[in-house]
Amino acid sequence: MIRVMTIDDYDGVYALWNSIHGFAIRSIDDSREGVEAFLKRNPTTSVVAIEDDKIVGAILCGHDGRRGCFYHVCVNPDYRLKGIGKSMVVFCMNALKEEKINKVSLIAFTQNDVGNAFWKEIGWTKREDLNYYDFTLNEENIVRFNE
Repeated sequence: MIRVMTIDDYDGVYALWNSIHGFAIRSIDDSREGVEAFLKRNPTTSVVAIEDDKIVGAILCGHDGRRGCFYHVCVNPDYRLKGIGKSMVVFCMNALKEEKINKVSLIAFTQNDVGNAFWKEIGWTKREDLNYYDFTLNEENIVRFNE
């Protein structure tokens, strides 16, 4: 089952994030408070996948009024290759269309072979014509990578 994510899903989503090798979690942005603020700003566009009474997939999806963006797209490794990821992406894209958003972007780590293969397989275009820049406003928002 694919449905809109709510803050009540946080514990299950956070457990999913922690179960995925190489997944990056930020101390502030990915805290309960950080996710709750994101969901309040984007109440209809983030998604969870439920199988066997647990959260097995999730996407944080939002927009700025012009472009949508996917964050933390993940599926539990035991549930991959069953169409869950693609179903979640379609759900989010339809939610963005409802809000009159015409383009969606995402960032995938270059060493995320599974993720990069997934995006290529479902028809997304890898951009070679731009550079991605980042500026940290809050040094306390520490990134931890799952091992």
